[in-house]
Amino acid sequence: MGTGADVRDILELTGGENDGPISKKDLINSDKKKSKKTTETLTFKRPEGMHREVYALLYSDKKDAPPLLPSDTTQGYRTVKAKLGCKKVRPWKWMPFTNPARRDGAIFHHWRRVAEEGKDYPFARFNKTVQVPVYSEQEYQVHLHDDGWTKAETDHLFDLCKRFDLRFIVVHDRYDYQQYRKRSVEDLKERYYSICGKLTKVRAASGTEPKIYIFDAGHERRRKEQLEKLFNRTPEQVAEEEYLIQELRKIETRKKEREKKAQDLQKLIKAADTTTELRRAEKRVSKKKLPQKRETEKPAVPETAGIKFPDFKSAGVTLRSQRMKLPSSVGQKKNKAIEQILMEQGVDLNPMPTEEIVQMFNELRSDLVLLYELKQAHSNCEYEQQMLRHRAGTDDIKVEAKEQIIDVVGAPLTPNSRKRRESASSSSSVKKVKKP
Repeated sequence: MGTGADVRDILELTGGENDGPISKKDLINSDKKKSKKTTETLTFKRPEGMHREVYALLYSDKKDAPPLLPSDTTQGYRTVKAKLGCKKVRPWKWMPFTNPARRDGAIFHHWRRVAEEGKDYPFARFNKTVQVPVYSEQEYQVHLHDDGWTKAETDHLFDLCKRFDLRFIVVHDRYDYQQYRKRSVEDLKERYYSICGKLTKVRAASGTEPKIYIFDAGHERRRKEQLEKLFNRTPEQVAEEEYLIQELRKIETRKKEREKKAQDLQKLIKAADTTTELRRAEKRVSKKKLPQKRETEKPAVPETAGIKFPDFKSAGVTLRSQRMKLPSSVGQKKNKAIEQILMEQGVDLNPMPTEEIVQMFNELRSDLVLLYELKQAHSNCEYEQQMLRHRAGTDDIKVEAKEQIIDVVGAPLTPNSRKRRESASSSSSVKKVKKP
């Protein structure tokens, strides 16, 4: 029989002072004890319209007070929880200071630590000035004299350069045009850098080659003129320039295609010449050698010469007819062209696969593929030649009525060829009508 503790555990009752047998009073008051327990663990709901951040400041699960400083207790690269030390705070003082970059003796005030009183202004190290060269009267008369510039105007220019740290736009704006002649920015730069170069060359030690900066005023003027022309372009000129750039790209692509076709054609011609020479050499040598050594000492045919048949050198038994299969690199058009030519010549498509027949049959199909590629290249060249003649305006050439129009790999007639054919037929009909 279960004790009172077991029954209380089943009914989710808290244990009382006495763990004796359960009475009737304990069973009746069990619902009240449950409600007490549940009310203690309930949380208050957030009122409608109140933001989550504001509600978090008022109440939390642990009923802790909201934090006074931002902190982060997560471990990792973030900063740890704020820790306030018990040391004494360093005192600050409102004290005056002067800026060494200013020459008017202005006094300013700011907050600073008492320990740093009397030290220099920390931002004074950023006061960088340009070192403008200084020349004497003798140096000017001997080395720096110029007919277009007086000494007073040169001194005025160097004074402004030193004052405004070689900002020539500001120098040009503050230049005294009432006392001196009007100068451009390029003229001011050219005069300044020419004097700097001459002084550097004169003051350099003997036997050394100093680094001299040269300013090209003419190039700078042309650059600004081109920039102004580029900025003042009309929308029509911009569109025309874009059109010309696109046409140039098309011309370059066509040129590359022509060069590639010419290279392919040269490869085909070279392959045809090499195959013919190899065939002749093989016929001469075949009479002196045994047929067993013919396969091993067969001259290698280059890959560009027709079809490259795979070599079956793996261990095990293989059928000789497998060597007659065309590789996957041969396309369907070439395969159909080979079959059509063989059928026209009355050659069996699947001959008896003897050693000699397999070799001869593969060489024949390789030569047929090479012939097909040469014909295709020839037709393309003829078509391009006709197009170039048509573009050059050579339409006055007499076209015979029985002229054959080249069909490029089964393609339909082009619009230009149709027009030429119609014009040729119409001209021939007119001539027949005019005859008495």
